[in-house]
Amino acid sequence: MTGSAINLRKVEETAPALVSLYKSAGVSLRKYGLEGGRAAVYLVLDYSGSMRPYYADGSVQALADRVLGLSAHLDDDARVPVVFFSTEVDAVEEISLAGHAGRVTEIAARLGHMGKTAYHAAMDAVIDHYLDSGATAPALVVFQTDGGPINKLAAERYLCKAARLPLFWQFVGFGNTRSTQFDFLRRLDELPVPAMRAVDNAGYFHAGQDPRKVPDRELYDHLVGEFPAWLAAVRGAGIVRA
Repeated sequence: MTGSAINLRKVEETAPALVSLYKSAGVSLRKYGLEGGRAAVYLVLDYSGSMRPYYADGSVQALADRVLGLSAHLDDDARVPVVFFSTEVDAVEEISLAGHAGRVTEIAARLGHMGKTAYHAAMDAVIDHYLDSGATAPALVVFQTDGGPINKLAAERYLCKAARLPLFWQFVGFGNTRSTQFDFLRRLDELPVPAMRAVDNAGYFHAGQDPRKVPDRELYDHLVGEFPAWLAAVRGAGIVRA
């Protein structure tokens, strides 16, 4: 395929506030040889109690807008499934170019109690959604969290099992860069292949205590930087058709 899934004019018409993000995402996709490629895009959002400040200051909404700007290049339905999770899955919703403004903040405002952090519940929801959709294209899952999971073994098992599916998990950490809360995410990123998983199906990027300050192009480089190597691996393994 050639060209972006949704062209610039369509973005200008339906989501003018995202035009600069769309352009920045395009730069990163070209940089990593992904221009013209197609992939489903998912967003997973931590809704645990410690995330309250990030919803309040707009950091989570800002990440959602940036993911939409990327998705417009890769997926022609202009929609991103969003999984909100804490102790369990709190909601599975969609965000779209046409209705992106404040959408994540609005959904979060009606979810109620903010629980703990169960990665595996969110991962299960993404896997179910992908399989139920009947999709065959590879998928990029942007998985945001501000800390480690309540069940590390379950999270590790889910990631290893999911390595046989065309899903790449790009973890994004919000919070203090010196916190040991993110040691587990670094561990997930480094799980051995093939001893524990069929391919390296995860990446990790720490966005810091104010994720909104990460420049757009830097964020996009981190979101897609490991995707080409994963694509080559899953195609080589027959998980995704070449």
